[in-house]
Amino acid sequence: MTAPTPPTPPFRDPRLPFAKRVDDLLSRLTLEERIGALHQFTPAVERLGIAAFRTGQEALHGVAWMGPATVFPQAVGLGATWNPELVRRVGEAVSRETRAMRARDERVGLNVWAPTVNLLRHPLWGRNEEGYSEDPRLTSAIATAYTRGLRGDHPVYWRTAPVLKHWLAHNNETARDTASSSVRPRVLHEYDLRAFRDTVEAGAVAGVMPAYNLVNGRPNHVSPYLREQLRTWTEEELLVCSDAGAPSNLVDSEHYFDTHEEAVAASLRAGVDSFTDHGTDSSVIVGRLEGALRQGLLTEAEIDEAVRRQLSVRFRLGEFDPDTDPYGGGGNGDAPGAPRAEGDPDEHAFDTPEHRALAQEAAEQAVVLLKNDGLLPLTPAHTRVAVVGLLADECKLDWYSGTLIHRSTPLEGLYERFGADRVEFTEGVDRVLLKTSAGTFLHVPPAPDTPDTARGAEGALDPALLAGRTDLAPLTTGPEGTELALVDWGEGVLTLRAPDGRYLSVAEDGYLRASADQPGGWVVQETFRLEPHGGGHLLRHLGTGLPLQVAADGVKVAPEDPPAGEDAATGRDAVAGAGPEVFELIVTEHGEETVARAAAQADVVVVVAGNDPHINGRETEDRTTLRLPAQQELLLRAARAANPSTVLVLVSAYPYAVDPTDLPAMLWTAHGGQAAGTALARVLAGDVSPAGRLPQTWYAGDADLPGLLDYDVIGSRQTYLYFGGTPLFPFGHGLSYAAFAYGELTARAGERGVRVSFTVTNTGAVTADEVVQLYTRAVDPSVPRPLRELAAHRRLTLAPGETADVSFELPLSVFAFWDVAVGRWRVEPGRYELLAGASSMDVRQRTALTLYGEPAVPRAVLEHGLDAAGFDEESDTEIVDRTREAGDAVTPVAGQEGELVFRDCDFGSGAREVSVEVSGEGTVELSLDGGPVLAGLSTSAPTPGRYDYVTLVAPLASPGDPVAAAGVHEVRLRLRGALRLARVGFSG
Repeated sequence: MTAPTPPTPPFRDPRLPFAKRVDDLLSRLTLEERIGALHQFTPAVERLGIAAFRTGQEALHGVAWMGPATVFPQAVGLGATWNPELVRRVGEAVSRETRAMRARDERVGLNVWAPTVNLLRHPLWGRNEEGYSEDPRLTSAIATAYTRGLRGDHPVYWRTAPVLKHWLAHNNETARDTASSSVRPRVLHEYDLRAFRDTVEAGAVAGVMPAYNLVNGRPNHVSPYLREQLRTWTEEELLVCSDAGAPSNLVDSEHYFDTHEEAVAASLRAGVDSFTDHGTDSSVIVGRLEGALRQGLLTEAEIDEAVRRQLSVRFRLGEFDPDTDPYGGGGNGDAPGAPRAEGDPDEHAFDTPEHRALAQEAAEQAVVLLKNDGLLPLTPAHTRVAVVGLLADECKLDWYSGTLIHRSTPLEGLYERFGADRVEFTEGVDRVLLKTSAGTFLHVPPAPDTPDTARGAEGALDPALLAGRTDLAPLTTGPEGTELALVDWGEGVLTLRAPDGRYLSVAEDGYLRASADQPGGWVVQETFRLEPHGGGHLLRHLGTGLPLQVAADGVKVAPEDPPAGEDAATGRDAVAGAGPEVFELIVTEHGEETVARAAAQADVVVVVAGNDPHINGRETEDRTTLRLPAQQELLLRAARAANPSTVLVLVSAYPYAVDPTDLPAMLWTAHGGQAAGTALARVLAGDVSPAGRLPQTWYAGDADLPGLLDYDVIGSRQTYLYFGGTPLFPFGHGLSYAAFAYGELTARAGERGVRVSFTVTNTGAVTADEVVQLYTRAVDPSVPRPLRELAAHRRLTLAPGETADVSFELPLSVFAFWDVAVGRWRVEPGRYELLAGASSMDVRQRTALTLYGEPAVPRAVLEHGLDAAGFDEESDTEIVDRTREAGDAVTPVAGQEGELVFRDCDFGSGAREVSVEVSGEGTVELSLDGGPVLAGLSTSAPTPGRYDYVTLVAPLASPGDPVAAAGVHEVRLRLRGALRLARVGFSG
C-alpha cells in the first residue's frame, strides 16, 4: 500500500484568503522561529519548507548594489521630469529587473527599499539626490507612480514590495542620528506627513522605513505617528523596517533608553516589525528581543503582530504560490524543490532594448533648460564644439546605483551626434608632479595588463564592506615622476588620477595605489587634502585622516602617532626618513589654460560642471554652500572669456547658485544614468525640446537659506511655498525650444470640489512638451498660508499649432489647512486664486472664486485648555517629547527666552485661575493681547526627571479686576529656564 498524501496545510492553499493563510502559518511557527523572523535576515524554517527571507533591496533608480543593472536618472532627476506615467514605467522596469536578477542570484530581494519621499526642503542636504521635490504633492505623485510600477498591476500578487524612506522630517546628515527636528503640527500635517500619506493611500506601498533622526525630541524608531497616522491610512498590513543600525542607536548614540532590551521592545510596540542591525548576524537582535520578552517588556502577542506583517508581504510576493504567481513564481525564497511558474517572459526582462530606450527617454525628459538667449539648439552640421569641464567625460554613479552595463558621457554623446571631427575636448584639470623632500617624485608603477572590474560589479549585500584592491603595487618614489591629474572638488577636497585613468586610493593595508575606477564607497578612499606644512604640503588622506609618508616598501599613510625616536614636531626620523612626507606641488599644466585654448578655437563651448555624488554632499555629509567649487568657477570664467558662446551644463545632485548673467545658455540635469550623455547631446542638438522642470527652488545665494536644522517651513519662510525673496530660478521653472499660449482659465465650484479648465497651444515651430502647472492661493487667510501651492500638473506633448484642452478636478481638501485650534483639516471661507502657467512664478492665466468652507471657532480654553505644541506662532522654542511614548511639550531654546502665541482663545464669562503642567526648572509667564503679565508660575525646585511633570496653579487676575480674562483674547506665554511645558489649563 502507498502512504496517503499528507493534506496541504492551509497556508499553502491559494484558494484561501491571505489573512487565513498567514494565521495558519503563524500558528505553526515556534516562539524561537517567530523571534528570528524579526531580524532583517530571517532564517529558513526547513521543517515547514519555508525559505530564508530578507527585507531590503535598494532600488532607488535601478537595482542597486547587486551588480550590473539598468541605471536610470537619479531620483531628483526623475522628479524633474514631472511625468508620473514615465516614472511608473521606470518603476515597472526596475521591478522586472529585480525579478530577473533574483532568478539567478538569491541574494537579490523583492522587498525593495524605495522610493525616498523625504521632501527636498533644504538644498544643502547631502541626500538631495534621493528625493523627488520640495513640494509634497509633486513628491507624492512621482512616488505613487514609482511604487505602482514596482508593485505591478495584478490584483493579488505583487512584483516587488516597495518600502517608503525615511519616516519622518529627515533632511540633515549633520548629527543625523542625534539631531531632533522640531516640527509643529501645521508643518507636520501640511508638509512632512502629506507626501507619505498620499502615497500610502494610493495603495501600492508595502511599508515604510523610519529615519535616523528624532522628531520633537523622540527617535523616529519609537514614533507614535507610526500607529496614530501611518497605520490608519490603509487596510494593508504595512511592514515597518528599521534603518541600518538604528535600533542600536537608541542606546549607543541617542541614549534614549538605558538598555537595548528596552529599546527593541519600545520600537516593536511603536510599530517597527523588522530590525536591520548588525548586518547578516541576527543573533544580537534576537538575543535582545528574547531578553525583552523575559523581562516582561514585550508580549508574544506583540511579537506575533510584527511577524504577521512580514508574512503578509511574503504572501503578496507569491512566495507560497509558485504555481500561480504571475511574476515568475517565488517570492524572496522558493521552498527547496518547489516548481516555478513560467509566467510572462517579460516579467524577467533585463537590459532589454525597451529598458535602454526608457533610460534614454527618462534622461531626456529630466533635462531642464534654465536659460536660453537663442544660442540653443545647436546645428550639428555647422558647429565646432569644445566640450570642457570636470564632468565632460564622466558618467557618475551614486551610492544607490547599480553597476553600469552601458555608459554614455556628455563627450561620447556629442561625438556620436556631432561627429568626433567637430568636437574638441579638454577636462580642465591641473596636471601635477609631487616632489618629495629628498628630491624624488611620486611614481605610479605600471599596472598588469588585466581587465579591471568596476567596484561592486560582483554585487554585495552591504557594499560598505567592499575592500579596496591590494593586488596592485603601491606607489613609489624615484627620479622620474608620474604626472597626475589633480581634480579639485571644492573645499580643499582633491582626487588624484594616474595617466591610465585609475584614481589613487588607500586600501586596508594603508598603502597608496592607483587602483580605483572611480571615487566611491561608504568611506571614500580616493580623496585627499593638500595642507601647507614646512615650506611644502602634507598630502592628507581623508578616508583615514592620516598624511602620506614615503617608506622603503612604498607610499602609505603615516601612523597616527610618530613611533619612538621620531621628532614630535615634524613626525620625521632623521635616520630612517619615516614620518609624514612634505611634498612640493609642481603644476605642469593649468587646467584653465587648456580650457581657454579649446574654447578659442570653437564655435560654441559646452562647459560641463557639477558634483561627484560621492564627494562634498552625499549620505553622511551635507554641503556647506550653494556655490560652485572655485576650480569649476575658474574653468567657466576661462571658457566665457575666450568665447562668449558658452553653454553651462550643470550635472549635479542638487542646486547651485551660479550667476547666469553673462551666459547665453544654461541647463541642469541630475546624474542621468547610463544614457545621460546621449540624452544631453540630443537636447543640445534640438532632436528633443527640453521640458524638464525644477523640482525645487534654486536660491540666489547662501543668505537666502534657513538653518539646516530649522524644519519650520512656515515660520522660516522656506521653499517656494513661503519664500518671499527672488530666487535664482523658481520652483517649476524650465524653458523650451517652442512657445506655448494659455487660453482663458475657468473654475466652477461644486459640493465636493472645483473643476478648472483652460487650453494650451503650441505656438512654436517644433513639437515639444509643456508641463502645465496649476497653483492655488488663499487671498486673505487668517493664518500664514503658502504664497502659492501646487494643486495639479500635467505634461503634454504638442505639435506646432496643436491645442490641448486641459481640465483638473480639485477636491476641496486641496484648499484646506491644518487648524491647530481644532486639531484637524479645515477649508477656510473666503476668496481663492487659481493660477495656471509654466512655473510657480510664470503665471499665464488666473481666476478667483469664493469657497464657503467652515468658519473658524475660537479655542474653548475653559473647557479644553491649551496644548503647548498647538501654538499659532513661536519664537526661540523647540518641541520636545512629553513622554518617551507619546505627546509633545515645548521648551525654550537653550539660553533663550521663548514665547508661544495662541490666537482667538475664548474665555467665556471669565477665568480666575491658570494652571501649567511642566517639568524641569523655570518660569512661565502669561499675558493677554500683548498686555502686562497676569500670572507667573515658577517651579520651586527641579523635578526629578524630564518626564516628571508637576502642575502649578496661580490666580489669573490684576489689582481691582478679580476676573482678568473674559471674552476672546490672544494668549502669550513666556518661557524661561530649562523647563518643558506640556499643557495650560484655565478655570472660571
